Amino acid sequence: MPRISQRKKDKIAEQMLHHLFTIAPGSQFTSDIAREIARDEEFTFTLLKELKNRQIIVEVTKNASGKEYIKRRRWRLSNEVYDVYKRQQQLQKIT
Repeated sequence: MPRISQRKKDKIAEQMLHHLFTIAPGSQFTSDIAREIARDEEFTFTLLKELKNRQIIVEVTKNASGKEYIKRRRWRLSNEVYDVYKRQQQLQKIT
């Protein structure tokens, strides 16, 4: 399997963040994000973990009734990142 440059990884991560912004404040499973950006689930999961370590996104470990997920994970933008991204989008609309 060929290596992917950091620049390309950053672009793919940007696509994931854009997708999470469009569904915010909701969250989505790794498999759904991978399907949306047309990437492999394992590769997507790796990038999502990197974004989590950078505190850009938050991992949701429990379902709506409070039961913890065993194998699946949902992801959403952190509140701080959502606010910054929202302001940036509004500024782009103005200019």
